[in-house]
Amino acid sequence: PLIYLFLLLVVCVRKPTVDRNEMLSSSKWQNSLFSICTHRAITSHPFSYSDIHVDSPPSIPSLTTSYAHGTSSTSLLSTTVGESLLRTVERWPDREAVVFVEDGVRKTFAQFQQDVDQAAAGLLALGLKKGDRLGMWGPNTYEWVLFQYATARAGIILVSVNPAYQLQEVEFALWKSGCKAVVCPTHFKTQKYCDMLRQICPEIDSSSPGDIKSARLPDLRTVIVLNGRLPGMVHLEDVMQAGSSQYVKQLQDLQKKLSFDDPVNILFTSGTTGSPKGATLTHHNIVNNAYLVGRRLGYHWRTNARICLPVPLYHCFGSVGGSMCMAMHGISIIFPSAGYDGKASIRVLESERCTIVYGTPTMFIDMLNQLDSNKHDLSSLNPFFCIIAGSPVPQELVKKIISEMGIQGITIGYGTTENSPVTFCGSALDNLERKSNTVGYLLDHLEVKIVNPTTGQVVPLGMTGEIMIRGHCVMFGYWADKEKTQETITEEGWYKTGDIGSLDGYSYLRIMGRIKDMIIRGGENIYPAEVEQFLHTHPKVKEAQIAHFKVPRYILFVTSYPLTITGKIQKIRLREEAERQLGL
Repeated sequence: PLIYLFLLLVVCVRKPTVDRNEMLSSSKWQNSLFSICTHRAITSHPFSYSDIHVDSPPSIPSLTTSYAHGTSSTSLLSTTVGESLLRTVERWPDREAVVFVEDGVRKTFAQFQQDVDQAAAGLLALGLKKGDRLGMWGPNTYEWVLFQYATARAGIILVSVNPAYQLQEVEFALWKSGCKAVVCPTHFKTQKYCDMLRQICPEIDSSSPGDIKSARLPDLRTVIVLNGRLPGMVHLEDVMQAGSSQYVKQLQDLQKKLSFDDPVNILFTSGTTGSPKGATLTHHNIVNNAYLVGRRLGYHWRTNARICLPVPLYHCFGSVGGSMCMAMHGISIIFPSAGYDGKASIRVLESERCTIVYGTPTMFIDMLNQLDSNKHDLSSLNPFFCIIAGSPVPQELVKKIISEMGIQGITIGYGTTENSPVTFCGSALDNLERKSNTVGYLLDHLEVKIVNPTTGQVVPLGMTGEIMIRGHCVMFGYWADKEKTQETITEEGWYKTGDIGSLDGYSYLRIMGRIKDMIIRGGENIYPAEVEQFLHTHPKVKEAQIAHFKVPRYILFVTSYPLTITGKIQKIRLREEAERQLGL
């Protein structure tokens, strides 16, 4: 106790004017003091120790059970999305905020803020009010980010609609969320957005713009088209010009009525186990997730970070991890193309001098295939980092990213849409084993526990079970679906991820797969991640051993995989095709 007290006195005497957060962020001081406190807690108390300090990668294996609380000296924020953007605009008005290379769009933070307020006032002029829902349906364009922030500024809830949705899916999403307006391009590649809306709502053609009355979508009043003028629809230019001084004043007054606990975004999860569910996130959810993830990635000191963002905006990885991080940390976001394009991403890394690239494992595999050492040289991009999320990352892929793309720091992330989305994120300094076998350590101010899926009891440290999360990231709920919300979030506030994993003593998480994907063979549990990690060591297998019950009974060779728009392999379609071919 005397040594501990002496350390505190020395710090106070030597640096009496140091800000508390600055003092706590000093890793040397923090780790030394934390080691003393951890040692005392473990050796002096009979109960389990569960706090894990996450200001930096945990260096002490302090957990004694599969429950952890990520303590941090970084406070949560109490700002809305609009307030967060304004603060960044005040600090860096002339810094580049967004670049859409394919469309030739470049906006500084000041220019972007001006467009946001103009669009927000225009939405109010169209008759949208606080709490109304607006569907954003389309690929990665400037207008997607524009309306993401304009809706938040106007108190309107943005509904992120998968740009690949077909008739039945988009009708369900718009009907379920009660969208009053939809924003979309006329088309993108084979997707005919306006034609599909006409099929769902044939009343559009005979309606006055902004006064649609549809039998199948009774809440829908307005369709905003990004390109082209069509009967019954409002053009984007009309929205931008509608925000007269009257509505600008209304927008300013509205800011006093917005709360960080208000819903701001509805994202529909995949419907592989039934109809899609609308995960509803608040300002508090996404502001703090972007803020804390950004700090984990070093955006608070990487002041000139330029992110290449090929992942889709309708997904949390793009809209929160990318677009929201832009506003929270003043970084520049570079979009190489409207839809994912590996060649375009490689070109943008060079031409825009990007320092960070986001992607799913499948996207990185494709970028590696597109990389031609004779034409592309990424070695000059120094420092150069990447963040990978969306599905497990094979060790062989990590090695190739380092050796062939020259990326110095690889950070692995994990989360779910319902968790805003990130709950675990690694450090660029993690070793290869952690990068390829874990998804990082717990995010600030969150709790995690690994439980037996049958009994709900916390399992011993290192054992597998269902991953459950509690904290500021947990969604508001599923929109207009109280039953599904109660099935997913316990009365105590725990979100049941449906994923199987295990914790180590440092709070690093290893993902084994989805509960519904687990294979039971001869009474033994087989997790797809185990088999996948092994198969990724091909093509030159000299010797291998797998437990006999994990050896597949059937092996099928294919030339391609069915993918989601986010680049994930659709295992349920693979299973269906295998059953069809094998007659099972």
